[in-house]
Amino acid sequence: MRYNRRHFLGNSLALTSTLLLCSPDIFGAPKPVSNERSKGFELKIMAPYWGFNGSVTDFCKKAKHDGYDGIEILWSQDITMQKELFTALKENQLAVGFLCRGDEPIPDSNFATFKKVIIAAAENKYQQPLYINVHSGRDFFTYEENKWFIDFTVSYSKKTGVPIYHETHRSRMLYSAPAALPYLQKNPDLRLTLDISHWCNVSESLLEDQPATVELAISRTDHVHSRIGHAEGPQVGDPRAPEWKAESDAHFAWWDKVVATKKEQGKLLTMLTEFGPPSYMPTIPYTNRPVADQWEINVYMMQAWKKRYL
Repeated sequence: MRYNRRHFLGNSLALTSTLLLCSPDIFGAPKPVSNERSKGFELKIMAPYWGFNGSVTDFCKKAKHDGYDGIEILWSQDITMQKELFTALKENQLAVGFLCRGDEPIPDSNFATFKKVIIAAAENKYQQPLYINVHSGRDFFTYEENKWFIDFTVSYSKKTGVPIYHETHRSRMLYSAPAALPYLQKNPDLRLTLDISHWCNVSESLLEDQPATVELAISRTDHVHSRIGHAEGPQVGDPRAPEWKAESDAHFAWWDKVVATKKEQGKLLTMLTEFGPPSYMPTIPYTNRPVADQWEINVYMMQAWKKRYL
């Protein structure tokens, strides 16, 4: 009986995957908005190394082949890894953004790690990053403790010229809209990576009741993680599926405003397609097989952004 169940589930998943591969538009991509290019405006779309099952060399080749401008990857202190990464970036002419963070539960040690990895990533001898995205502080640190992270990044970014963006991420200081509000209000130089899927998950909503905070966050956004979340999770099963249309429309409406602001300012906007692997990606029971192909979904998001905004 167990074999039959798994056999059925496997066949069903294979059929679904075939439909997606053969008919990528059957779910209806978001309709493009005005793609008038403003002077100075650029959009750079980055591929996520998170979840890729292969070497950094293979990843960079695939990202370039499929149309990405660059990649985003966790900064590694491993020298061998660094050499392979920067060689692959050069060979494929890709830009790079680094994720940096401290994970310790004690503020002092977390902040020390945070500073160390940012300095190493920004001042590496190979290639200047296009930006650094940070997971800053913790949701249980005090405001004063979390402010250390903001003050350091603001001063260090001005010193080096490397943009540093704080991600709206669960478990970090900007884990929800109401938690982020005082940081945004009291720190005008705080710049964001907007991953608004986390805020939807934490609030169990599409943030309909917090428009002022969302608008303030959008005005501070320089980098976007374009994952679509919902009231009960940070990632829908497949953004192409019709049952997620309301969530997809809500996220694209927010991103429309981010892009419109950057076009008006004539500035660079970077975006990471950040649909993740299991367990961010929902899975089929008894098999742990993902309900959709992570790479395929991220390429879909890249193409949807290019069609809509370029």
